[in-house]
Amino acid sequence: MSVTRLISAPGSVIEGYGPMELKESIYKSEGRVLCGQHFLHGGTGLVMGITNTELMFAFGADMVMLNTFDLEDPASIPGMCGLTLPELKALCRRPIGIYLGCPRQGTTSENTADTWSLDTTTATPEHVERAIELGADFLVLGGNPGTGTTLDDVLRATTWIKERYGDDVLVWAGKWEDGITEPVLGDPLAAAQGRDDKAVIARLIDAGADCIDLPAPGSRGGITVECIRELVTYVHSYKPGTLAMCFLNSSVEGSDVDTIREITLLMKQTGADIHCIGDGGFGYASTPENVHQMSITLKGKNYTYWRMASVNR
Repeated sequence: MSVTRLISAPGSVIEGYGPMELKESIYKSEGRVLCGQHFLHGGTGLVMGITNTELMFAFGADMVMLNTFDLEDPASIPGMCGLTLPELKALCRRPIGIYLGCPRQGTTSENTADTWSLDTTTATPEHVERAIELGADFLVLGGNPGTGTTLDDVLRATTWIKERYGDDVLVWAGKWEDGITEPVLGDPLAAAQGRDDKAVIARLIDAGADCIDLPAPGSRGGITVECIRELVTYVHSYKPGTLAMCFLNSSVEGSDVDTIREITLLMKQTGADIHCIGDGGFGYASTPENVHQMSITLKGKNYTYWRMASVNR
């Protein structure tokens, strides 16, 4: 099928995309795709009676990833406001994915600080199958703060998921947060400790990762444009067509619009295909103003207004 770039695709077109068509539509958008993150277990959201996911789409987001989606009891999730994932997708008509934690090998709910990051929201075979059955448009593999997730844990999950599902699932993989157990990708400290991040990225891509996840310069401590641009260039050249994601988080997503604008410009300089904004706001998502500013900085008012207004097209 002919694929339209995501930033200008109406809902009726996006609904027909499979995982690899979605990947191509992101690639064709030339570094202007905005993805919001919604922390579901914190509460019902910023505005009564509507999900944070709908709100972020209304202010210019092109995609949303759901964090702490309970795959064993979806009806219990506060942030879904009583909706199922298929119902939310039908309202939004935009790509919605699920973030799955990859707990450190050997951890249990008794020896980690964040028990919600294990159990019902992790990348187990049953949970991955359930996420795909529910219609998740993409899966994001990582480790929430406090879980001790390592890059080897993410690599293991990437490997078996792509071996089992291949191109039937769009997999994002990497490490952009929880830098206590080991440095995040792009952290100069990793090289000082003897880790070659390009070699790590090559292993993830060889395992089948469709998108490599990286921290944003200016939000994660010690991360500069040069650190991430070098890795993005490597992602794009090691296997052309592989995507790179840059993630603005570390609670900076809850700052002012001027800060968001400045960091977004740095993110764009990295050459990443997808630019994410985290869920560290007061209502468990970034504020609508910050999502809107990031969208305008990435793709201008024309495409931002298109995204805001085209849900029924």
